[in-house]
Amino acid sequence: MKLLIHSTKQSNRLRYTFDLIFKDVLGVDYEITDNKQTFINHDGAKLNYSVKRISEQEVHIVNVGLLFRIGIQEQSFHVEEFKELPTFYQTNDNSDLPFDPFAASFYLVSRYEEYLPYQPDQFGRFPAKASVAYQNGFLKKPVVNHYANWIKELILEKFPETIFPAKPFEFMPTYDVDAAYAIKYKGLLRTVAGIGSSLIRRDMRELRRRFDVIFNGKRDPYDTFDYMISLQKEHLLEPKYFFLVGDYDEYDKNVSLQVNEFRYLIKSINDYAEVGIHPSFASNQDFDRLKMEIQRLSGVLNKEIRISRQHFLKLHIPNTYQRLIELEVYEDHSMGYASEVGFRASICAPFYFYDLDFEAKTKLKIYPFAVMDVSLNLYLNLLPDEAIAECKTLIDEVNAVGGKFITLWHNQNLSNEKEWRGWVRVYEDLVAYATSVNR
Repeated sequence: MKLLIHSTKQSNRLRYTFDLIFKDVLGVDYEITDNKQTFINHDGAKLNYSVKRISEQEVHIVNVGLLFRIGIQEQSFHVEEFKELPTFYQTNDNSDLPFDPFAASFYLVSRYEEYLPYQPDQFGRFPAKASVAYQNGFLKKPVVNHYANWIKELILEKFPETIFPAKPFEFMPTYDVDAAYAIKYKGLLRTVAGIGSSLIRRDMRELRRRFDVIFNGKRDPYDTFDYMISLQKEHLLEPKYFFLVGDYDEYDKNVSLQVNEFRYLIKSINDYAEVGIHPSFASNQDFDRLKMEIQRLSGVLNKEIRISRQHFLKLHIPNTYQRLIELEVYEDHSMGYASEVGFRASICAPFYFYDLDFEAKTKLKIYPFAVMDVSLNLYLNLLPDEAIAECKTLIDEVNAVGGKFITLWHNQNLSNEKEWRGWVRVYEDLVAYATSVNR
């Protein structure tokens, strides 16, 4: 029997949030009624989401009204601790929880705060330090999953016959291919420029490496794809790859798609894993360029491209997502920060994007990642052992709530060279630990 929820009002925000908590996170179905007698007569589990309690045999959550409003307004709330976790949108003693978990979850997952004015970082992105999660010390906690589990516990206390499906920990690695090769297939001008740069810096080791790769058949240092596939086979992983296929530009420096070897690489990776578009830095504010890049990749693979992750994580809500939807891309993996690890939307489960501009749930499904290699090494300046410890802590957080742990790594950063020396061990330890959780 479905969970029955009483609410005196209904709205798109309300239905979206109930879908998020009950269907997406907890895996149960529900119905909503505004009829008190129907609610009272219901034999199964029931939750009352209104100001006043209806009966003793119910889970009662007092609403603060956010889910019945439209438009975007500055929010005023303070964060308090409950069960050793932060909460906000506090209510009163009439409620079975001292805050409105549905309103708090909606605020966090809709990325409400990213619609409000903020000072962007040097790449025009919403900065992690501007978020309520960072400022209140819960960026590394998937609090929305915890809120859902608290609601589940309340329901089971009152209605122990209710069945919630088990939600085991999942691990999904993802890879961005910003630069498939460091030396090979760069064209005459870029190759000559690279050799000239090595000569100017008098870096003879780098110069020898360039000649060995170009003329002696040595492996390109960024060509770590066989290694990535071997990890996939060893641990039975289901990774996703995102290829940058935009034109050469200041921040977009991959090999040209006119190079047959690059096209072959993309096709071969597609035999082992799902491949998506990595929209170029330059395409972020250029719809026609984005459309062209998606068409390019689609032409290589001879299939529609439905998944995406923004290069440099240049995610501007809601504009980036609106453009993807218009181009029929219905899965995005950009939800995370470059400068910090953790949970940008405070959740470790896939969820659908709610567009506050149109007050509607969309078809675009968001897969939030928890950790990126560049964040650990270049932003947080962690040593390999420190990075391993950080990753294990995040895995434990996700495992505690039965969530999906998603990583973002780059092929070139598995080269084990220069600033990435020792980081192959970081990734191998991460994969080993994540895949051992359910064994």
